[in-house]
Amino acid sequence: MANLQSVNIDPKEVAFYEKLADTWWDLNGPFWPLHKLNALRIEWILTQLKTKNHKQQPLAGLKVLDIGCGGGILSESLAKLGAIVIAIDVVEKNIGVAKAHAKQNELQIDYQLTSVEQMVESNQQFDLVFNMEVVEHVADVSSFIRSCNALVKPHGTQFIASINRNWLAFFIAIFGAEYVTGLLPKGTHHYNKLVKPAELFPLLYADGFELTATTGVAVNPIKRSMKLIKPTWVNYMLAAQKIGE
Repeated sequence: MANLQSVNIDPKEVAFYEKLADTWWDLNGPFWPLHKLNALRIEWILTQLKTKNHKQQPLAGLKVLDIGCGGGILSESLAKLGAIVIAIDVVEKNIGVAKAHAKQNELQIDYQLTSVEQMVESNQQFDLVFNMEVVEHVADVSSFIRSCNALVKPHGTQFIASINRNWLAFFIAIFGAEYVTGLLPKGTHHYNKLVKPAELFPLLYADGFELTATTGVAVNPIKRSMKLIKPTWVNYMLAAQKIGE
């Protein structure tokens, strides 16, 4: 692995995703839930940005950052919507898979093996920052969110998606999804690393963000379907806009 500097990199998490990297684009493989979720969240994201059905490429000209991009599932969708995409990950094999798939599909995406801290050091800022299914895998949530916040331009928006931390989330998202239904590989999530939405709010407010939307996501493992719901007890997404300077 390249020399990555970050207090938030968990070596166990990196090793876990290194083993799964070759399966990112297998629609019937371990990441099939992310493919289903991606279609749902894209619609929700566009709705929050008030660009839904506005034009063929509603994100044209916007500079966006996809943090923890994995194999590029979200990154490719954003690029197809016209965004100028920089996508980062700390798992070297993920970046290799993502680059190869983007090239195969003739998509221009700037994939980088780097951390959010190193991105902050480069003094870059983005119109949109996507922090999806990442906070539950980092070593220090507070430090990580502060770095993510710094990467958002004034008036820009950060999207965060994760899993809540409570007995219901444990039963459904860990015990049920990983050990009963096999929806996710065993070891994907660890209960003590899950983050409540309420724990993210003060971290966002402290850096001048305003919460603009939240939603829950319900998963039906039998039908392999997902839908948006109001409760955020298990899976959740939120949008927060940075107040202008």
